[in-house]
Amino acid sequence: MFFSQIPFYICAQNSFNPLLYIHYIMSETPEKKKGTFKSFPRNFWTAILMEFFERGSYYGVMSVLSVYLVLSTVDGGLGFSKSSVGVIKSTITPLLYLLPILSGGLADRFGYRRTLFFAFGMLSLGYFLTSLATSYTLVFLSLIVMAIGAGFFKPIISGTIARVTNESNSGLGFGIFYWSINLGAFIFPLFLVPYVKSFGWSYIFVMAAIGTGSMLLLNLLVYKEPPRPDSSKSLSETLKGIVLVLKDYRFVLMIVIYSGFWILYFQMFDTVLWYLKEYMDMTPVNNAVNSFLGIFVDQPHWEFDAEHVTVINAGAIIILQLLVSAIVRKTAALPTMIVGITMGTIGMAILAISTYSWVFVLGILIFSIGEMTAHPKFISYVGLIAPPDKKALYLGYSFLYGVIGSGIGGILGATLYVHFVDNLHKPSLLWIIFSLIGVATIIGLLLYNRFLAPKRPGSEVL
Repeated sequence: MFFSQIPFYICAQNSFNPLLYIHYIMSETPEKKKGTFKSFPRNFWTAILMEFFERGSYYGVMSVLSVYLVLSTVDGGLGFSKSSVGVIKSTITPLLYLLPILSGGLADRFGYRRTLFFAFGMLSLGYFLTSLATSYTLVFLSLIVMAIGAGFFKPIISGTIARVTNESNSGLGFGIFYWSINLGAFIFPLFLVPYVKSFGWSYIFVMAAIGTGSMLLLNLLVYKEPPRPDSSKSLSETLKGIVLVLKDYRFVLMIVIYSGFWILYFQMFDTVLWYLKEYMDMTPVNNAVNSFLGIFVDQPHWEFDAEHVTVINAGAIIILQLLVSAIVRKTAALPTMIVGITMGTIGMAILAISTYSWVFVLGILIFSIGEMTAHPKFISYVGLIAPPDKKALYLGYSFLYGVIGSGIGGILGATLYVHFVDNLHKPSLLWIIFSLIGVATIIGLLLYNRFLAPKRPGSEVL
C-alpha cells in the first residue's frame, strides 16, 4: 500500500505511527499546508470514530488484562500464574506488529470495507469469547482471535485517511487521527473501565466487544470504499522485502539494540500493574484527586487502580507531545534518542526508590516523556543510516522493535517478577534490572554509532 499524502515513514508498512506524525508536523516541510475541519469528507470522520472506539476498547482491555488473568478467582479473576500470562502477552502483542505486513496488501486486493468487516468481527468475537472463557487454553485462543482482528484493522484506517485527504488537509487530518488514538486510550480506561469493572472484571471484555462490534454497523451503513491504489505489493514481493532487510546485519543489530527500550515499555502493561496491585498504597493520590473532585461533587470516591497507568501515559502524550517534539525538532537524532531512553530508564529506576504513591506516578510520567522523546527520533535515525535507494523499505521494517520488545518483554518480565518479587520479596531489584537493560540499550546505541553505523552525510557520530 502506498500513501501519497504524507511521508512514507509515517504510514510505514501500512501502520500509522502517531509519534512519527507529531515529529512530521513539527518539522518544516514544503508540502505541508493548512486544512480546515470542513474540508474532510464523511468517510474521514467515520474512520476517526472507528479508530477511537477500536483503540479505546483495546487499551481499556490491555490496561487491566494482566491483572485480571492473575487475580484469584475469589476476587473475580482467573487465577493464572504470572509466567503463563507472560507467554500470552509475548504471543498476542507481536502479532499486532507483524500482521499489518500481510493485512495491508490483502486489504488492497479485497477492499477496505470487506477487511473492516473481518477485523471488527474478529475483534468483537475475540473480546466476547474472552469474557466467557475461564480455562487458560480458551482465554489464550480468544485473545489470539482478538489480536488477529486488531492486526487487520491497523492499516485500514490510516490508509483510509491517506486516501480521503489531500495535500491541503492531510496534516490536520492525521493530527485528528493521532488525537483520536490517545483520547481512546485516555477516556476508556479512565471512565468506562472502572464503571464496568464494578459489575465484574469480565464485563470489561463485554464493553470492548460492544465497542468494536458496534463499528460493524457503522461500516455497513456509513463507511464507503475509498479509491484503490494503482498498484500494490504481492505477498511474494513483501516476503522478498523482509529477506532483503534481514540480510543487512547492521540494520538488524540496530533494531535489536533499540528493542531493549521497548522491553521496558511493555512492562507498563504487565509487571508494573502487578507491582501496583500488590505493593502500592495509592491513598495520597486518591486523597488529592478526591479533594479536587470535591469541588464539583459531594463525597467523591475515586481510586487509582491498574487502568490508570495507561491513563498517565496517554494523558502525558496528549498534553506534552507537541511541546516535546517542538523542543527536539532540530536536534540530532541519535543524541535525542539517547536522552529519551535515558529519561525512560530513570523513570523505571524511580520505581525502585520508594513505594510512595507520588513517586510511582512520577516514575510513570518521566518514562512517558522519555518515550515521546526517543521514538520519533528513532525513525529519523533509521532514515539516516538506511541506503539511499532503500529508505522506504528500511523504515517500513523498523517496526520490528515492537515484535522483539513485546516478544521478550512479556516472558522476561513475568519470569523476573516471579523470582525477585514473589519469591525473594525484593521488587526494587526488579526495577534495577530493567533499568540496567535501559543502560545497556544506551551503551549499545553509542557503540553501534561509533563502530557499525553507515557513515552518510548527516549521520552524526558522538
